[in-house]
Amino acid sequence: MESAVLQDISQNPDLHRFVNTEILSQTGYTMLAVAMGVLSAAGIILNALVIVVTVRHRQLRQPLSYALVNLAVCDLGCALFGGVPTTVAGAMGYFSLGRMGCFLEGFAVAFFGIASLCTIGVISVERYIVVSNPMGAVLFQTRHAVAGVVFSWLWSFVWNTPPLFGWGSYELEGVRTSCAPNWYSRDVGDVSYIVVYFLFCFAVPFSVIVASYSQLLWTLHQVTKLQVSAASSTIRVEVQVARMVVVMVLAFLVSWLPYAAMSLVVIMNSSVYIDPVIATIPVYLAKSSNVYNPIIYIFMNKQFRRYAAHTVLCVWKPLASDPQVSEWETTVASLNKSQKVLPKASLK
Repeated sequence: MESAVLQDISQNPDLHRFVNTEILSQTGYTMLAVAMGVLSAAGIILNALVIVVTVRHRQLRQPLSYALVNLAVCDLGCALFGGVPTTVAGAMGYFSLGRMGCFLEGFAVAFFGIASLCTIGVISVERYIVVSNPMGAVLFQTRHAVAGVVFSWLWSFVWNTPPLFGWGSYELEGVRTSCAPNWYSRDVGDVSYIVVYFLFCFAVPFSVIVASYSQLLWTLHQVTKLQVSAASSTIRVEVQVARMVVVMVLAFLVSWLPYAAMSLVVIMNSSVYIDPVIATIPVYLAKSSNVYNPIIYIFMNKQFRRYAAHTVLCVWKPLASDPQVSEWETTVASLNKSQKVLPKASLK
């Protein structure tokens, strides 16, 4: 193995800065490669299934589906352009793509990753608008969903292209098998870029998610407290939605908060030393979102599971008793019926 590495370095001198055989043994790199390979394969399969099933079945093409499919596209991009190169680098024991490869890999992961976070924010706003509308009319329409999807890509593009023009850079992170925005640099340009990047690409989506779901839960709580005749059904609706909300927020925190916190600590205090192996854990947690995003946001929907099983089993004839209304829309309709009898002021 070492002789192969030395031969690669002799043929490409730029590789020497990407090789560090003292961080982990080859066994350690192999274990990380296996873990990332499993995550990447699962992410590719699950997200591709989400896209195929939604495109094939008209009943799933609700306004929310645009955001869900966009989330699957983002996660699929992260798995392909981030997970696969990291798996290969782990198997080799070093990053072999050189300076340009590091830049491209870092940009691709950041681009798809931030678009994914923004899409989660769009989903949270959609669910708040639909559930909190007291008159029963669904205000979140297809044009709003498309606008949210376009915005998520534009927002990510705006904040990930500055390194192309010299503001910020991409560098190897953790055990040096993947690349990301340069959190460790003390250069004024890099530091200022990371601070702004943290505020607009993590703090803003996180604030939108927390605000939307907090208002959603508050509305559900008010409906439950004021509505008496349909109290039992409304409570069931609140419990169902609350459970989904808790899972969504916890998944967001588990995947991204450790990575964002570590990066911010390094930026704010240059004397802090984080062991490369420890620094790799938040990286893997963030990339694991590619796997459980489709599970949480789509596979918890009974209707989608039916269509997914239908597609995987290659049964091409139409499903019997094909529902025309999504499970989420049915829940919202039940809630809105309860809201209609309440004064508008009571929901504010």
